[in-house]
Amino acid sequence: MDNSKVLLEVAVFTVEAAIAAIKAGADRIEFCENPNEGGTTPSHGSLQFLIQHCSIPIFPIIRPRGGDFLYSDNEFECIKNDLLYIKALGYPGAVIGLLKADGSIDKERLKILVDLAAPMQITFHRAFDRCMDPINRLEDLIQAGCSRVLTSGQVPNVMDALPLIKKLVSIAGDRIIILPGSGVRANNCKQIITATGAKEIHSSARKSIPSLMTYNCTTMNENLISMGVDELEIKHMLTELSSS
Repeated sequence: MDNSKVLLEVAVFTVEAAIAAIKAGADRIEFCENPNEGGTTPSHGSLQFLIQHCSIPIFPIIRPRGGDFLYSDNEFECIKNDLLYIKALGYPGAVIGLLKADGSIDKERLKILVDLAAPMQITFHRAFDRCMDPINRLEDLIQAGCSRVLTSGQVPNVMDALPLIKKLVSIAGDRIIILPGSGVRANNCKQIITATGAKEIHSSARKSIPSLMTYNCTTMNENLISMGVDELEIKHMLTELSSS
């Protein structure tokens, strides 16, 4: 891969969305389930399927539940089990994140997981956006051996935190990759890269997919819309990034 090329990672929440993102030209996939929970560990069945049908790197998220990132001993064991499972399947990386109650990084457990996952790459997810003192906490991720950190700069939309992202990129140097995400679209991805110096960028390119059911039971109230990706949006982002 051209070292000057900005890499586009696309977050997806279904197998169909992953395949669509790959078809659209995404460079890497973050594979999750449950978008309303912010992304949780995909099912074993979907993990088995995707590793057999993917042509680009796919990093599953290993997150046992929604909510915070303070995990019990039982939950930590589940994280380890899922991490070993995707390692055995042959995935090249995983996405994880753990905090302590005081807002610091759970360095001890993180190091255990990074070592357990090797040689897989580890991305520390947006738990980083809820940690205390992100500048100094970045060093914790580097020391633990993380390959990258996904961050919106501790605000909901990364466009509102470009100075912090730029500072993190500068401090990180070649030691860890800063992956800006949240609110990234074709109309701002080039601006984010130009303003921060980041070499990778993350977007969900979300699109609501209506149900194809022809029958609807009107006495039920579930929302049958699923979350997919906008292939055209991905292509537009790639076009913008290629001129960065």
